[in-house]
Amino acid sequence: MSTFEFGIYSLSEMMEDPIKKGKISAADRLEQIIQLAEYTEKAGLDLFGVGEHHRLDYAVSSPQMVLSAIAQRTKRIRLTALTSLLNTSDPVRLFEDFSTLDLLSKGRAEFTAGRGAFVESFPLFGYDERNYDQLFEEHLQLFIKLNQSTSVSWQGNYRPSLDNAEIAPRPYQQKLPISIGVGGTIESAIRAGKYGCGLTVVMIGGTAKKYQRLIQAYRDSYQGESPHIAIAGHTFIRETEKELEEEFYPYYANYWKHITQEGIGGAMGAARSDLEYLTSKEASIFVGTPEHIIEKLKYQSELFGHHRFNAQVDFGGQSLEAMEKTIRLLAGKVAPAFK
Repeated sequence: MSTFEFGIYSLSEMMEDPIKKGKISAADRLEQIIQLAEYTEKAGLDLFGVGEHHRLDYAVSSPQMVLSAIAQRTKRIRLTALTSLLNTSDPVRLFEDFSTLDLLSKGRAEFTAGRGAFVESFPLFGYDERNYDQLFEEHLQLFIKLNQSTSVSWQGNYRPSLDNAEIAPRPYQQKLPISIGVGGTIESAIRAGKYGCGLTVVMIGGTAKKYQRLIQAYRDSYQGESPHIAIAGHTFIRETEKELEEEFYPYYANYWKHITQEGIGGAMGAARSDLEYLTSKEASIFVGTPEHIIEKLKYQSELFGHHRFNAQVDFGGQSLEAMEKTIRLLAGKVAPAFK
């Protein structure tokens, strides 16, 4: 397990803190995310990511800009979006942005593409939602080609053609590492394998074992040098079960209340009586004491054989202090068991 990596990511939701009260501004939320990245590096973890959304209840619509700011305040940690909305972004502009990030960070950028859970970006940028999957497929093909060549000729259905176009700047690395973020769609996992990309599985509910079939489909379809699998999900760690009982539920309930009120998800929350199940190794959410999380990750390692764990630590309107508690325990007590 010497190569197992640990990352932190934020989807940048802006919610009222259910314990301390008071809603955060977009400017303060962005500064909080940058401080969270600094703390992640200081704790000795390996990666930091931010997600892309185009809604007023989220602070980050351009991960590459936020990650560029983080690059100037960190020195070692790798940087990615979790995820970039590739189906409603111009692949050339996006590749040049991430190449610039890679130069600014001296080779620390990664690219993680996703189709997105929301659809606001389609009308916003002039794309037809009916072409949801076709856009992603074509844009991914072009992005991969841009990553391979300094000069590109290309023709597709949804973007103007390229004729021996110079693609600049080139990344600091020989090539940008490319992954595809997947929520639960096997076809997306197979696509990641077919194009030789990494796979990031965001576990959003149920048991961990239900994702085994998806990851096996990725492995079976993989065409490349070496498959790379990351698992991601909500993470909340405390020293004792008493702390979990007192602190976890208000944040998690607040998260699902917001999701339901905004009409962007069903009520999948948890009652306080569910804590015994949620801390078990079978549950896909990463809530528990350090001992619980170690057991979960070792169990999942046997199921998936993955290479990286990405923790979303800031759901539900948590304060920076609350997030840092989870990171401190992840880095100080969980990660050593895998390194």
